[in-house]
Amino acid sequence: MAKELTGALDGKGLRFGIAVSRFNNVVTDRLLAGAIEALRKHGTADDDIEVLRVPGAFELPFAAELLAASGRIDAIVCLGAIIKGETIHNEVLASGVVATLSQLSVQRRLPVAFGMLTTDTVEQALARAGAKAGNKGAEAAMTALEMAQLKRVYC
Repeated sequence: MAKELTGALDGKGLRFGIAVSRFNNVVTDRLLAGAIEALRKHGTADDDIEVLRVPGAFELPFAAELLAASGRIDAIVCLGAIIKGETIHNEVLASGVVATLSQLSVQRRLPVAFGMLTTDTVEQALARAGAKAGNKGAEAAMTALEMAQLKRVYC
């Protein structure tokens, strides 16, 4: 049988950085609350969670790089909400942020969990920030937790 590794959902002794956009804060504040609650629920101490608030989604990759460069973080959670407007700005922005965060994760060998919503309406975003569709911030935190543990086990 092949050897199979998975990351445990145990945050004790792990340190997390959360980069969160202030733009659309009615949504992102809920994502942040969900992420912090999920980390706490799985044993992460408050002192082991650092939150960087940035103006918008465009700034998330730079904030993630700052967290990565600090050397104090085991995984990063990026939270934002890009809501469609009248132009394709949302598509360009989301595409660039996703690509940059993905590159950062691989280059830094550090888990970066993606908790950025890309929706057509504010109502859809709110549904994914703790209403009908769960909390994507909490889901991103759980991903970061699992990947940090997997890195710890594997490396």
